[in-house]
Amino acid sequence: MRIVIKETKADTGKWTADYIIDKIKAFAPTPEKPFVMGLPTGSSPMPVYEEWIRRYKAGEISFKNVVTFNMDEYVNLPEDHSESYHSFMYTNLFDHIDIPAENINILNGNAADLEKVCKDYEAKIKQYGGIELFLGGIGPDGHIAFNEPGSSLTSKTRVKTLSYDTILANSRFFNDDMSKVPTQALTVGVGTVMGAREVVIIITGFNKARAVREVIEGGISHMWTVSMLQLHEHAVISLDEPATMELQVESVKYFKDIEEISQSKMPIH
Repeated sequence: MRIVIKETKADTGKWTADYIIDKIKAFAPTPEKPFVMGLPTGSSPMPVYEEWIRRYKAGEISFKNVVTFNMDEYVNLPEDHSESYHSFMYTNLFDHIDIPAENINILNGNAADLEKVCKDYEAKIKQYGGIELFLGGIGPDGHIAFNEPGSSLTSKTRVKTLSYDTILANSRFFNDDMSKVPTQALTVGVGTVMGAREVVIIITGFNKARAVREVIEGGISHMWTVSMLQLHEHAVISLDEPATMELQVESVKYFKDIEEISQSKMPIH
């Protein structure tokens, strides 16, 4: 794994946004060969999305030949509900860039046959030749998408019942009323994320520090599902300083040194 540590959340967001924009440009997508990207919701990607919007409005990047697959969506929450992930993505990104509507893929949590929705989602990803880059965030318990502790590390897109802790944490978006929080969601699996050719995880804030320690210094465990990235050939974890607070000093120094050498192209003897 490549570990990139920046001082602040804003710095981390900008670095991550720039890194992915450079990947899109290098790919040189066309209508016949689009850049296929996985996207998350939540607070973690917000600085990334804000920078993408700024760069698009400045004429520095186009998303016309980008296809997106979102990580998850609540079950039985109307798409136009203010807290649906459909609403989140359009409000915070899609309404502000030039991505065609037909290139946007978000799981339908209101369908009559949810199992079919999940199978069709995986099939559509396969039709595009797989995901080029999956951007993600994590929860304080180290989960990615809605793959909470105990999830299979080879799981695919499926219906998932949410834990009490997740419902409690998400109740802040529903006027602190847990009864209003959906108890199920559709989510890509850990295996879906691992199938991407590159995975970039942005993690900011001290409340994620324990998870960062487990993911980077701990072993692979279904109790910290994002730890599976230790086995990915092209994984990048983008951190701010507060998120590193539970890492060993030697680990932080090591990753900073590696990044400095990489950027400076220093000769190694």
